[in-house]
Amino acid sequence: MEARLVAAAREELGPAAGRRWPAARALQLAGEVLAVAAGLKPALLYDCGAAGPAELRRYLARLRAAGLLAPRRLHLLGAEGSAPLLLRPGLARRRLAAVLRASPAPFVDVAAGRPCPALCGPAEAEAIRGHLAALLAHLGAAEATGAGPVSSSEVVPAGWNLCTVVGVLLGYPAAYTFPAEEGAENCLALTPLRVFTARASCPRIRDGLRVQIYSFSIPESLCAELRAVLDAWREELEEAFAAQSDFVDLCISSEVVSLPAVAL
Repeated sequence: MEARLVAAAREELGPAAGRRWPAARALQLAGEVLAVAAGLKPALLYDCGAAGPAELRRYLARLRAAGLLAPRRLHLLGAEGSAPLLLRPGLARRRLAAVLRASPAPFVDVAAGRPCPALCGPAEAEAIRGHLAALLAHLGAAEATGAGPVSSSEVVPAGWNLCTVVGVLLGYPAAYTFPAEEGAENCLALTPLRVFTARASCPRIRDGLRVQIYSFSIPESLCAELRAVLDAWREELEEAFAAQSDFVDLCISSEVVSLPAVAL
């Protein structure tokens, strides 16, 4: 199977990336796709090159032919030229619905003009919830009309902060947000951040292969305030892990880092 997975990445995604895929990265990508298909996370952001829906469809068909994904249904979501997202449709919709119900709203304001990160106020949170509700309706309609093992759709993110929306779809307990007109400038430089990482072994692909399932950060100063959503994320991941058989040896860890600049 290893050789087929490496060939799939090199032949379907390599030309779009403009380079030859290292075997190790190709196996990691296959593992990350499998983590979505297995229900360990709602989505994967494909940011490894310029591949579009057509190339990604062919790649996923190759993984399915290799026996990695069948019979799970997946969805490719595009948003005005941004990197496409690969979704487990039902899980992505449940994630959006959960965030819409969450209190306090798990959105962290990291606007460049702020002295430090803070949870969004009611008005900002309500605006984000409006965007998430629109996306939830879009995904529901796309799933109802989609056909085949891999469906696809394009959403028009009018006024959305894609960093925030993507963070929610990726399953992060809390998502960063900032005024869109400020670009990606933020107040996270030299801010202590607790970085959470979840990894697991995937013997289906290769003995000893460790796949990174999650990696996200929360400002250390907000961890106590966000304890409930962090605990819920861990519990949901552990429950999903227990319900599947593609991965073993889940390890969830965290460390505090301070960086001179943080890209979002």
